[in-house]
Amino acid sequence: MISSFLTFMVFLTVVSTVYGDDFKEEIFIKPLPQSHLYSYFQFTTLVNSENSFSHTHLSPRSLGEIISRFQVDELHLTLTEGQWRHRQWGYPVIDAAPGAELYAWFSPEVTDIDEQWRKLSATLSGLFCASLNFIDNFNTITPQDALYPTGLLKKSSTPSNLLLRYASLPREIVCTENLTPWKKLLPCESSRGFSALLNSRMIHNTNYHSIAVHVRNVCASKECKETLVEIKQTVSLVYDYKIINSNDWSFRKLFGQGLPGACPLSSASTIYVDVSSNDTQSFTLTPPPDKVVLSQRGGSDTHLAVYNIKADGQMVNIGAKQNPTEKLHMPIPPPIYFNRYVLGYGKEFGGIVTEITNNHWTPIDVVLLENAPWWLPIQTSTLRVNGEADSKLIKSMFFSPGRSRQRPYHLEIMMSLPARSTTTITIDFEFVFLKWQEYPPDANHGFYIGSALISANLPIAKSYTSLPIEGITFDSVINASSPWYPAVFRTNGAMVSLPTPDFSMPYNVICLACTVVALAFGPLHNICTKELVLKPVGTPVSLTQKLLNLFKRKRD
Repeated sequence: MISSFLTFMVFLTVVSTVYGDDFKEEIFIKPLPQSHLYSYFQFTTLVNSENSFSHTHLSPRSLGEIISRFQVDELHLTLTEGQWRHRQWGYPVIDAAPGAELYAWFSPEVTDIDEQWRKLSATLSGLFCASLNFIDNFNTITPQDALYPTGLLKKSSTPSNLLLRYASLPREIVCTENLTPWKKLLPCESSRGFSALLNSRMIHNTNYHSIAVHVRNVCASKECKETLVEIKQTVSLVYDYKIINSNDWSFRKLFGQGLPGACPLSSASTIYVDVSSNDTQSFTLTPPPDKVVLSQRGGSDTHLAVYNIKADGQMVNIGAKQNPTEKLHMPIPPPIYFNRYVLGYGKEFGGIVTEITNNHWTPIDVVLLENAPWWLPIQTSTLRVNGEADSKLIKSMFFSPGRSRQRPYHLEIMMSLPARSTTTITIDFEFVFLKWQEYPPDANHGFYIGSALISANLPIAKSYTSLPIEGITFDSVINASSPWYPAVFRTNGAMVSLPTPDFSMPYNVICLACTVVALAFGPLHNICTKELVLKPVGTPVSLTQKLLNLFKRKRD
């Protein structure tokens, strides 16, 4: 039975190769400072764009039909729980904002992009069991310079930013209902391959977990005469050694089981372990890696232990055992790190503060995007950079005022950060009163504000989590031959407390009124419905009663 199954899988692999489909799976593991461990899963499927998902072999047809029907050229969806610490941990492979984040570029042939955007978000909501159906015009913006396409777009006279739509739901919670449909999009689902390690019980016990789907068009060769559709599914996890109760890690400790081999439909199944911090032999990998490669992408030397996994059904358990060492590794801050918090007191005025630190010795140009909801009105007249209303650091600015219950406030600032400095951007907002039906069930908990986007051209990328590229594996925005490294980061979210009415008062009034009505209704109902009957005095005593009275007298 097993041999026939493997034969069938090999046949499917040959068929998929003929039609140009390709599937790769990879895992990247990197020790982080402060006793944390970063695990990154990436599943890449390449599809011939000429098929238009009419005949799928390895790619998920449900997702392909959505891309084709709504004419989407590029799509990015992330569902994240937790906050990535950029200053302590460096930069992840793919950055994500807390909650749900969705943005897409549409084809120039689309006439009504807003309508297609609403249909796209509603359809993805049903596919991934998320609350993306709450995305509408009142929380959607069109970024100007903060976001850029990572793939190929169709040639058109329309600027690419007009074809872009962006929205975020910072309140969205990631759970098993999102992970299960995500795993069903993979060729082997969760039965074989690296996806078998994604146990929901272990994943949701981490400090940070994020699942994502990225769809774009890429070149099939260097000449770029043909294009392919790349579907990249990723999972990012950050474990705390205190949770696993050990400084030693292994697949069994992290995921609750070993790896049951590679997916038979995968053309490459590779595991990378970052051993750059192991210069003093602080830990030992078991089993030994197949090879150790040197990556010089991003301007830094990164040593990676490589494991090539085969689809032979053998259980694999890769781990690291810590060795006693006296050398202490201090984390090096990345070129740019940031912080975001809320100012103000009372229920009338407040402010949003974003601190961006340039740790490099040269100035760095960045674009800051603020997406404030309609119930948090901001004004450009209150904008201050390092306490100055008219700062020379600002090169250009774009502002789209919001409208109550129709569209959010959209602000983009292009500025140059001085070397070795911290720039503080402050903008004030006002508190507004909402209708009683617009408050969430836990209104006193607070209202979430989405993350701000920071797009930067970094002169060096030493804190990037990057790997050597072989074909289309582990592709990122970093180009080794480029003097600049573009990247987009997400700040931490924030929460404000709007003026909230006393929802307990109606509850108390209802309880009191119902109690009064119940007490008054009972006697009135008895008087009006029951009949009063007089009981005669001289009623005859039954024989049973006489016997009972007799025994009672004798007992006394």
